[in-house]
Amino acid sequence: MIYTVRTTVGQESLVVDIISNRIKSEELPIYSISVIPGIKGYVLIEAQDELTIRRAITNMPHIKGQGIVKNAIDVSELSKLLESKPLMQSITEGAKVELIAGPFKGEKAKVLRVNSTKEEVTVELQEAAVKIPVTIKAEHIRIIKE
Repeated sequence: MIYTVRTTVGQESLVVDIISNRIKSEELPIYSISVIPGIKGYVLIEAQDELTIRRAITNMPHIKGQGIVKNAIDVSELSKLLESKPLMQSITEGAKVELIAGPFKGEKAKVLRVNSTKEEVTVELQEAAVKIPVTIKAEHIRIIKE
């Protein structure tokens, strides 16, 4: 069964590392641990039962409240979250984006051109004094709105 564990937002990776170490040291029957990028503040854990997960997260930093959220989740309920969407198909010219990596991290920009073969986009920074086109990898942007 898959259980949802509530964590401090932004600390999901740290919680996964700590749980992984505890699984190895105590040899707990936990089969998988997942952090889904679209869901902040939660970690999905697949285990034999709820008691196993409670043993894994007991006295652990960055676990919020009771830790486990309600009941177990069926894999079919997660299918929408686990489907990957092609990044290049979702980027269109004129889209408003935010740069999430590189020297212009945090800047807002407008997409001028999309090069699907190289997986690059040419953007124009919105708040720059001089409007210079910048070509970056598509994985370094996040779409704000169309």
